[in-house]
Amino acid sequence: MSDRIHRLPWRARTRSNVVFGILVLMLSVLASACGAGGSNSSQTTITVAAVGNPQMEDLQKLVPEFEKAHSDIQVKIVILPENQLRQQVTQDVATHSGRFDLSMIGTYEVPLWAKNGWIQNLAPYVQKTSSYQPDDLVPGVAKALSYKGSLYAVPFYAESSFLMYRKDFLQAAGVTLSQTPTWDEVAAAAHKVNNPSKGISGICLRGLPGWGEQLAPLDTIVNTFGGKWFDQQWNAQLTQPKFREAVNFYVNLIKTAGEPGAANSGFSECLNAYNGGKTAMWYDATVGASNFTGDAAANSGYALAPTRDKPYSGWLWAWSLGMPSTSTKKDAAWTFASWATSQDYIKLVGTKLGWNHVPPGTRTSTYQLPDYQKVAGSFAQLTLDSITHADVDHPTVDPVPYTGIQYVDIPEFQNLGDQVSQQFAAAIAGSTSVDNALQQAQQLADAVGKKYRG
Repeated sequence: MSDRIHRLPWRARTRSNVVFGILVLMLSVLASACGAGGSNSSQTTITVAAVGNPQMEDLQKLVPEFEKAHSDIQVKIVILPENQLRQQVTQDVATHSGRFDLSMIGTYEVPLWAKNGWIQNLAPYVQKTSSYQPDDLVPGVAKALSYKGSLYAVPFYAESSFLMYRKDFLQAAGVTLSQTPTWDEVAAAAHKVNNPSKGISGICLRGLPGWGEQLAPLDTIVNTFGGKWFDQQWNAQLTQPKFREAVNFYVNLIKTAGEPGAANSGFSECLNAYNGGKTAMWYDATVGASNFTGDAAANSGYALAPTRDKPYSGWLWAWSLGMPSTSTKKDAAWTFASWATSQDYIKLVGTKLGWNHVPPGTRTSTYQLPDYQKVAGSFAQLTLDSITHADVDHPTVDPVPYTGIQYVDIPEFQNLGDQVSQQFAAAIAGSTSVDNALQQAQQLADAVGKKYRG
C-alpha cells in the first residue's frame, strides 16, 4: 500500500494529507469532549481539614459512598495531627485564605470564631434540611457548639473524659475500682499494678505539649483539686497551692507509675499503649473506648473521671464540622457536613465498618440502636452520663471569670496553653522542676490576664 501512495501525484497526496489531518482533528475534539464529560467539569471539589483520629480515618474510607450519591461533589480530606490541625485551621480562618471548605473544630473555637465572623451560621442550612433532625443532637453538645442560640458547627463525635482500665491486670494485682473513684484511689491502684519489668505501666497520661493534648487531662485534675487559671479579677493563679498540688500530683504519678517517654505521649500514643497491653489504666477521652481492639476491648472496665474536691470532673469536647465564612462552595460543603453527621451516616458506619466504629456522643438515637448497644453497652451510658455532667460554665470549685473545663475560653489560650504545656512537659521529662515550670507558666498567664484586668 505504501508503494501505491508514493506513486500518487503530488496534489493527490496533499489532498489526502489534508483530509487525514481533518479527520485526526475531529477525532481529537470528540475525544476531548468525551474526556470532559467523563471528568465531570461541573463537579465541585470541597476540601475538609480533619484531625488524625480513627473516626476521621473511617470517614475518609466512606467518602466514596457519599460521592456515589452526590456525583456532582468531590471530597478531599486533609488529615493532620491534632496540634498541626489547630495551627493550620486557625491560620486559614484568621487570614481568610479560604483553603478549607469545612474544618474540624471543637467547643473551644466555635463561640470565639462565631463572634469573629470566621465561621458560618449553620442554622439556616439546618432549617432547610428536613432530614437532619437537630432535636436528636445531645443537648449539652448542641449548646456548646452554638453562639447566641444558633448552631455554628455540627458534631462529628463528642466526648467527655473517664477512666479506662484492664480488669484482668487489676484483678491479678488484687485491685478493685468503683465507678466513682478519687484520684488518690487511682494513684494507689496505678502504683500497685505498675510492672516495668513486664513492660506494663500503671497508668497512661498525656504529656505531649499542646493545650488540646497534655493540658486536657491535666486541667480536669487542676479543677477537681480546687485550682484555677485566673481569679475573678483575672489574676493568674498558677503558683497558688491548689494549682501547684494538682500539677505535682500529675507529674509525680507519671514519673512513678506512668508510661515511658510520657513527655511525647498524646492521645494516639496512649491508645496504642493500651491496645498493646502496655498500660493497665488510661485516663482520657471517652471516645478512646470506641477504638479498643483484641484483649483491650474484651477486658476493659470504665469509671467516671476521678475526683478530689469537685465532683464530675470530666471535660466536654466535640470534634465538629465548621464552615469557614470564606468558603465559596458553601452548599456543597453543607451537603457533606450534614451527611457526615447524620443518623444515616452512623448506621452506615455500623453496617460497613462495624458498630464499634460508630462516632459516639452526638445523637441520642445512637444509644437506642440494639446493634450499637451490643458492642458499646459497657461504656455507652457512662459516656452519656459524663457528657451530661460536664459543666463548662462552672468548671472549678470556686467561681471564675471564664468558661471551659479543659481550656480557658479566651482567644489567647491557644498560644498560652501551648506555651504552658511546654513548661510542664519539661517537668515531666525531668529537665526542670515543677516549681520552675509553674513560675514560668505564671508569668505567661499573668501577661494574658493583664489584658482583661483593665
